[in-house]
Amino acid sequence: MTVLDVRPEIEYDQGHIADSLSIPFDQLSRRLKELPRRKEIVAYCRGPFCVFADEAVAMLTKAGYKAKRLEEGFPDWAVLGLPIESN
Repeated sequence: MTVLDVRPEIEYDQGHIADSLSIPFDQLSRRLKELPRRKEIVAYCRGPFCVFADEAVAMLTKAGYKAKRLEEGFPDWAVLGLPIESN
């Protein structure tokens, strides 16, 4: 599984889910080849009302990737004390 952060780079640099890959949504269409085709991709952004993750999943699915959205976003992940990193 690949965890994909589709938030802007500045937000990723301030904190992200440990071991996640950063491809901001506005760059995703031109960077699809960086993603593994044979692994499931789980996209996340700021939370349940952030549309970046929904749009990323739609784009990935249309391009033939197996993708789903992480229901929670990074803030929820961090509050739960789950593994995070920052640059």
